[in-house]
Amino acid sequence: MPPRKATTGRSQSPRQRFAEELHALRVESGESLRKLAERMGWDWSLFGKMERGETIGGPEVALALDQHYGMRGGLLALWELALGDSTQFKEQYRRYMKLEAEATGLSHFAVSVPPGLLQTDGYATAVLSTGGASGVELAQQVEARAGRRALLVGDGIPHFRTVLSETVLRTPLADPREWRAQLEHLLAMADHPRVTLQVLLQSAGGHGLVSTDVMFLRLPGGQSVAYTENAHRGELIEECTAVDRLQVAYDAVRDLALSPAQSRTFILRMLEEVPCDVPSST
Repeated sequence: MPPRKATTGRSQSPRQRFAEELHALRVESGESLRKLAERMGWDWSLFGKMERGETIGGPEVALALDQHYGMRGGLLALWELALGDSTQFKEQYRRYMKLEAEATGLSHFAVSVPPGLLQTDGYATAVLSTGGASGVELAQQVEARAGRRALLVGDGIPHFRTVLSETVLRTPLADPREWRAQLEHLLAMADHPRVTLQVLLQSAGGHGLVSTDVMFLRLPGGQSVAYTENAHRGELIEECTAVDRLQVAYDAVRDLALSPAQSRTFILRMLEEVPCDVPSST
């Protein structure tokens, strides 16, 4: 069912409302997309995509447009609402995303890829492309994943612990430059005061999460929920007994993992193995 229209005729979807407002402001100003691009210094196709709802652009673009149209923060506020719009995620993830935004603490185990909260745009693009996303859908999913990283920015952010299977760090991207950027980002996040990053070596042997990516969310009331995921589906688990069983398995994995300092050293070693200079294709 399409989003319900308000009595003003404008969409109630934050993302679509932002797009409609951009289009209305430009039309009212009498500018073409190309003229706007000349004045703002960005490619005109970006503004076209923003007006069609294919992307919301970055904060610097939204701020520049807000100032250009004299909106005094109004347009930037719409952009922030669009950034947090859960409808940009697939239906099965929406409740999870709502809970994630409310969580006071997060704990994660990764089987084969870094958690979305720690993925660079380049890594997210490569992984989502492998999963079959392309075109507008791919751009929107990458943008949505980038928006989730805002959870780890600013004051009062939740503590985030992640345990990465060694497989995560031994499965590079095809593009060495993007893979180097991802490893460097993991190192940077490992130094974040609210992030704890550990690596579980293959030599640790079997464990209860050997094929299960899991994220635990500690909610404001003290309750914890879990979200498990594989290549085909994800499942939000809220029943206490089931969450407790997963938590016991996670605690065992965490205890088997390298310490944060040892993990940082291991990632540095992986980074040293990535070629610095990529040969030209010509």
